[in-house]
Formats: sequence, structure tokens, C-alpha cells
Amino acid sequence: MRPMTAQTARLTSRALIRVAGPDWRSFLQGLLTQDVETLGDGEARFAALLTPQGKVLFDLFVAGDGDGALLDVAADRRDALLQRLAIYRLRAKVEIAPDDRDVFAAWGGDMFRPEGAVRVPAMVQDPRLPALGVRIYGDTHRPGGPEHVPSAEDAYAAHRLALGVPDPAVDAVPDRTYPIEANFDLLNGIDFRKGCFVGQETTSRMKRRGVIKNRMLPIVFDGPPPAFGAELLAGELRAGEVLSGRDGRAMALVRLDRIEGAALSVDGRPVRVERPGYLVPSPIG
Repeated sequence: MRPMTAQTARLTSRALIRVAGPDWRSFLQGLLTQDVETLGDGEARFAALLTPQGKVLFDLFVAGDGDGALLDVAADRRDALLQRLAIYRLRAKVEIAPDDRDVFAAWGGDMFRPEGAVRVPAMVQDPRLPALGVRIYGDTHRPGGPEHVPSAEDAYAAHRLALGVPDPAVDAVPDRTYPIEANFDLLNGIDFRKGCFVGQETTSRMKRRGVIKNRMLPIVFDGPPPAFGAELLAGELRAGEVLSGRDGRAMALVRLDRIEGAALSVDGRPVRVERPGYLVPSPIG
């Protein structure tokens, strides 16, 4: 049987920062929600930098890169993150600088094997879900073998949304959303066993209590997506708000205690909530 053709999209919405120097691990370890002390070269971890109050400031991937790490971040937030890291640096022996390599995502085919890549400096498995594929950090050369179809970034967004995975860069308003609401705890974005990180107290308390009121879940409907921020109703009760989306599907931040068995609507249109496969057990309980 002919192998499935992979799709590869250049993610112009993402950009890179390189962190290196003798103290790079301990520096990032004290800031991010994920453990980086055990991060291997060629491995990536999904993480966030939070406010001291425990809300998402920056979502990012940390990828081991030789004697340092690459931070894969929202392109329009890279300068702000560089400034924030400079504030935290103090006396740490770290070098923090923009990295001009392009960011790609590849999914749906056999190029996930390292030997299937051509002229790619770095290719790492997406740590959130295996079905999301890989992240590729390289130049503008074609990052795939012969079984490769170049795609627009919108195709990758559709793939991610079909899996029910939020994009915190567009769905989580900075300094407003808790990481657990954006499913970081279910998508390998928080290590609750590591030492302290910025915002840890609030994050750990939400986890210990075990009752999550709000989560980002996909909603399905007919037609174009509602406007960002449109109200999701359960009957006449507010049950959440719509986030980013496309025709027929969008992410929404929903009140879990109001969606069970309720007739849901947005702008008078019926919608339904889908529970992605990674939501096991139920996010309510």
C-alpha cells in the first residue's frame, strides 16, 4: 500500500528564540511550567510562561538544540517575550537572542521518521498529541522527502482544530486565561512534579482542588464561525464564549457545569460541543 503523503506548512505565525549559556537550563526551569532539566537534544516540550497570578502570558515549545534550546513562540509576541526574559535574567549566565530559522509543521504521513527528512536541521515530535505531527526548525528549503505536499498554514490550523487542540496564541488572551482552562494539563504543558515556576501556586491549587469550571473545547455548527467573543448560551444561561474558528468549527471557552444535556446556541444558531479524545477522564470530574 502506498504510504500516506505528508503535509508540511510553514508557520509564519511562529518565530524562534535561542537560549544558551552555562545556566540556560536552570534559568528556564525556574520560569516555565514544564521541566527542562531533563530535556534532550532533539526533544521538544510544550510549556507556558505565566504571570505571578498564574495566568498565561506566553505559550511556547522548548526544543533541545545542542548546547542550548529553541523557544518556538508566537511571532507577534517574540519581542515581548525577549523583554520579559531579559528582566528575569539578572545574573544568570545565559544568552538570549532571536533565531531566524523558519518554523514548519508536518503531519499525516511517513516523514515523521528522522530518515524521511531532507535538509532539515531540527525535527521534533509535537509533545501535545502524536497526531499533531512534528515541528521543523530550518531554513526555507523544502523540509520533506518525495512524499511531501506543501500546505498553507490554514491547513495546519484546520488539522489542529479537528483534533480539538486550542492554540493559546490566539485563544488565550494574555494575562486573562489560566493554563488549565486552555488544557495545558491535558496536553503535556505542565509538570506538577517539578520545582517552582512563575505562577505555580495558583496552578497547583487548581489541580489539587480537582474541580475545573471552564475549559476550551471545540464547538460544531453550520456556516461561518461566530465572531471572537460571541456568547455561547445554554438555553438562556451564559455558558461560555467563542474563540478562534473556521467554517463549521471553532474553539470555545465553556462552562462545564452548564453544557451537559443543554440546548446550546450562538447568535441564535444551534451548536454542539465535541469532547476530544484526550479528555479522559471527563474534564468535569
